[in-house]
Amino acid sequence: MDPEMNSEESRNEALDDEIKSFFDSAPPLRDSNGSCDRVVCVTSGGTTVPLEQRCVRFIDNFSSGHRGATSTEYFLKAGYAVIFLYRRGSCQPFCRSLPEEPLVECFEYTEELNVQVRKSYSEVVKSAVREHCAAIEKGLLLKLPFTTIFEYLQMLQMIGLSMKSLGPRAMFYLAAAVSDFYIPWKSMAEHKIQSRAGPLDMRLVQVPKMLSVLRTDWDPLAFCISFKLETDSQILLEKAGMALKKYKMHMVVANELHSRKEKVVVVTDKGNILVQRDWTRAEDVESPLVKLIVERHSAYIEGSDF
Repeated sequence: MDPEMNSEESRNEALDDEIKSFFDSAPPLRDSNGSCDRVVCVTSGGTTVPLEQRCVRFIDNFSSGHRGATSTEYFLKAGYAVIFLYRRGSCQPFCRSLPEEPLVECFEYTEELNVQVRKSYSEVVKSAVREHCAAIEKGLLLKLPFTTIFEYLQMLQMIGLSMKSLGPRAMFYLAAAVSDFYIPWKSMAEHKIQSRAGPLDMRLVQVPKMLSVLRTDWDPLAFCISFKLETDSQILLEKAGMALKKYKMHMVVANELHSRKEKVVVVTDKGNILVQRDWTRAEDVESPLVKLIVERHSAYIEGSDF
């Protein structure tokens, strides 16, 4: 058997064990309304499409992961356990206030040759470490990294099947930027593509739309939210509405590229809801967005007309 295939199977088994351990160890959860154990899978960051099996070159779907990381914080505050499925190197929960420069900028040498946090970063570093450690120690945050489109979809399937037993208490908040096209594994060159061979021609295949599979097979009772990003406001809501119906989503968050950090439109089968950042409270747009989603999820669990 191919050693790489063996290694992949071992990683998948380890991931299965990690997810199972998360559900087994998580304490009974209660939100402010007294309803029980809710788990949300937040996907975050962009996927890559390898051009070689022993990958050197790849096509990337850029996403900073800010939306997913920030939303994870608000879901934890709302009493959810969170499975954070994120792109390696993307934004992390509780790290929004840390400098964008290398992490070493936060530290300095003392006269005793010890290392300490610079005074200007002291409070934000303490807060980030405190909140992150609390979520991990309470069994409320499981972080799972991916890089390629293959890793992302396989891991999403495992999570979906693992959360199936939660019924309507499960939620998927699908904020990752997923590749639309890929190169099938068997069609890839094994080794690095050589530039001396001249122009490169390759055929990309459309990635299967797994949202439908998630809704109908992997976890049909889960509450599902997807995202639609466009640069053209004229087609944004139309495409979000199409996604809502085609993939049987409960909500689709429509983002326009230039204003995505200030406002979004949540598309539902009952109408569209504008969600805007409240500048008077110095909060992100994710704060009112997650609040709205939690309210709708509560209604969904109760079986009412959300």
